[in-house]
Amino acid sequence: MKKSYLGLTSVAALVLATSACGGDVGGSSEGDTSTLTIGYVSPQTGPLAPFGEADSFVVDQMKAYFADNPLTVDGKDVEVKIILKDAQSDSTRAGEVASDLINSDDADLILASSTPDIVNPVSEQCEANSVPCITTVAPWQTVAFREGGDTPADLKYTYHFFWGLEDVAAVYSDMWSQVETNKKAAGLFPNDPDGEAWSANFPTLVKDSGVTIDNPGLYPNGTKDFSAQIAKMKGDDILMGVPIPPDFTTFWKQAIQQGYRPKIATIGKALLFPSVVEGIGDTANNLGTEVWWHPTSPFKSSLTGDSSQQLADAYEKSTDRQWTQPLGFSHALFEVAAAAVEKAGSTDADDITAALGSLKVDTVVGPVEWGAEGLPPYVAKTPLTGGQWRLVNQDHPFDLVVVSNTLASDVPLGGSVETLN
Repeated sequence: MKKSYLGLTSVAALVLATSACGGDVGGSSEGDTSTLTIGYVSPQTGPLAPFGEADSFVVDQMKAYFADNPLTVDGKDVEVKIILKDAQSDSTRAGEVASDLINSDDADLILASSTPDIVNPVSEQCEANSVPCITTVAPWQTVAFREGGDTPADLKYTYHFFWGLEDVAAVYSDMWSQVETNKKAAGLFPNDPDGEAWSANFPTLVKDSGVTIDNPGLYPNGTKDFSAQIAKMKGDDILMGVPIPPDFTTFWKQAIQQGYRPKIATIGKALLFPSVVEGIGDTANNLGTEVWWHPTSPFKSSLTGDSSQQLADAYEKSTDRQWTQPLGFSHALFEVAAAAVEKAGSTDADDITAALGSLKVDTVVGPVEWGAEGLPPYVAKTPLTGGQWRLVNQDHPFDLVVVSNTLASDVPLGGSVETLN
């Protein structure tokens, strides 16, 4: 395994049918008016829908912004057209709508977000059709090592920004160290690209913490009875894993009923969203997760100039819903897209792709810069902290409190780790 890639590999494999013919990339024009068509693929419905909850808000916000602030390309104003497509939480559907965007909508640039189940099939379509693709909200290893092995995929048109498994392992290890435990962790890993990657890599990544991970085996998404897993987990003071939202709700309620209550739980994916935590109820108090973006993050949008707090406030005022972590990354996708097109000085696919390869832009989720040593050339890392959900019953039932910032000290702590018991 190549150390230049942080000694990590993903066993996830995703084989997708791709179209051999591409759209006419390069921007459409009528008279003096040029249009850049941006396609955006994310899960709006299905079990991954909480990841896409804020996307309609962001797309509406960006349509309004670009209407007043057209991109400048080669000294000329370019109108921006945005088309949002629902992947329906399905990998096959994600690939299909990406193909539609390319071949029917003539998209010049594709954005994709939310788990490797969505971003990888979209990326495959873009690679096959030579269309620039910007992706996020999936640990970078699940994108780079999508075919397994220790050699990253040879991606020419896809550029990804997010944190890696090494980062979430460091954050979880720091959170575990703040609680007295028997250093035994139960692993809750689904049989999907995320579950395969996390279960394969986490035992090694957390080895220095002294914590060992007991893996009762990968389970299929949509499992309704976790009794077998819970029976094997009893006695483990730590719970960690990466289930989809509805599965963790099912698991946690059954765990409480069957007498399993760890001292600390750090759960990726499922516990990112306030809607999921509210659905669990009072027993969600002090459940932990990674925090990719928070209203207190000291970053602002390169487009609107809004701070993280202002973006969160605008979302809550517009939707009457609590802010959610993917909000920041959905917004940042458009920041990166705009910066790449303006740097390229063109809407040509190869020019945009070349610009992405050396792009650096300060976004609402932090600095995004490709070309870092030790990473595939198409990967840029973003800051990561850790948090716990606290039952507050104020404006919203729960508040996500940052309790670990060892990897991002500029993000302020909101409290310290507390046990579940």
